[in-house]
Amino acid sequence: MTTQMIFCLVIFIVTLLSYALNKIPMWLTSLLSVCALFVTNCIDADIALAGFSNVNTILMATMFVVAAGFRRTSMVDAMVNGIVKVTNGSFKTAHFGYIFLALLLTNFIASPMVVYAIISPLFCAFLDQTGKSRTKYVFPMMVVCVSCCGILPMATAIQLAGQYTGFLETYGFTGMSIVPTDFIKAAWPLLILVPVWAVFIAPKFTPELPSVKIEGVEKKEQSIKTTLHPLVDKIGIVIFFATIICLIFSANIGLPTWFIALSGSLLMCLFGVADTKTALRDIPWDMLMLYVGALALGGALTATGTGELIGNALASSVGGTHNSYILGALFFMITFILTQFMLNRSVLTVFVPICLLTCSALGANPIGLIILVNAGSMTAFLTPMATPAVPMCMADGGYSLKDLAKSGWLITLVLCVIYIFYVMTVMPCF
Repeated sequence: MTTQMIFCLVIFIVTLLSYALNKIPMWLTSLLSVCALFVTNCIDADIALAGFSNVNTILMATMFVVAAGFRRTSMVDAMVNGIVKVTNGSFKTAHFGYIFLALLLTNFIASPMVVYAIISPLFCAFLDQTGKSRTKYVFPMMVVCVSCCGILPMATAIQLAGQYTGFLETYGFTGMSIVPTDFIKAAWPLLILVPVWAVFIAPKFTPELPSVKIEGVEKKEQSIKTTLHPLVDKIGIVIFFATIICLIFSANIGLPTWFIALSGSLLMCLFGVADTKTALRDIPWDMLMLYVGALALGGALTATGTGELIGNALASSVGGTHNSYILGALFFMITFILTQFMLNRSVLTVFVPICLLTCSALGANPIGLIILVNAGSMTAFLTPMATPAVPMCMADGGYSLKDLAKSGWLITLVLCVIYIFYVMTVMPCF
């Protein structure tokens, strides 16, 4: 273990403790960890500052402005009132409708953050209008966006199947392939269990009141809605839906998501849909700085090799076991835990080869284990480092890190049990 690895591990542990204790603001802890990592040479200036120019950071910031502009239009009230009317005023039915919409979108769109950005303005407006606590219901919505992504054999599953089949061929598993339907075969129970948890169980575990101030809510309560000029109102509606459609089809039109969201936010301000005096204040800068620091910490774990060291140590601890459930638990839990603190692509890059090499040495079938590595790497929602959807959710619902743990522990156990025991039963290694 090198000196940088030791420094990185210590800073990592201290940062997590500071997040958990919450004695100082999380954004301050996050940026202090960046400084500590840079001073100890765990990261260079490029990695330390990369979070400020990261596409997801720009996307998050600009989508808050787009959402703020959209919330001022008449369309929000019209859609919310329409949903309430269709559901005969039943909050449970309307709530389930939003959850179901999130489940569908997260299988058509590869980014849970984009899906959450589409759903959250309407869902938060619905909660505000019906007098329900955002803190009760926003976190479960985000979990649906993250944990149900790529299960149905749609665009995301097709892309992942091709990618993992290429890995199989590279590592000598000829005659084997992963097909898009493998993902639904492995995880279809979650399409039922996660929405049921989100609607009926999760609100019993989420806080009643926010732990962190929700920016803008107090202002909205003081001046509920500033009436826009009818033309500006229509322009705002067009800009919002044009932005969403372009985000969905960004790969087809050849424009990056950050540029689409930035353009949408600027147009919202240019045409007066978003209040130019408060537009920057609508952005939760504390959550953005938290995410910037999280990216640097994840970069340090990758750059110093600390993340790979931890993973390899855990992987080697099982020796030559031929128990499918032990192997499944190992590869799912390691990737699930590491992805709470590292970018999922980094975790996948490290652990897919480790998984295939392990299977090659043991003579195991790698299909089920690759599914578990993918699930563990993609299904992360307990820290703001896990996915950009988490800090967005924290800003909307006023959550602290403790709130995420208290709200998410049960569904985390469900995910672990279902993935490990079910996948290793229907797709065993031996």
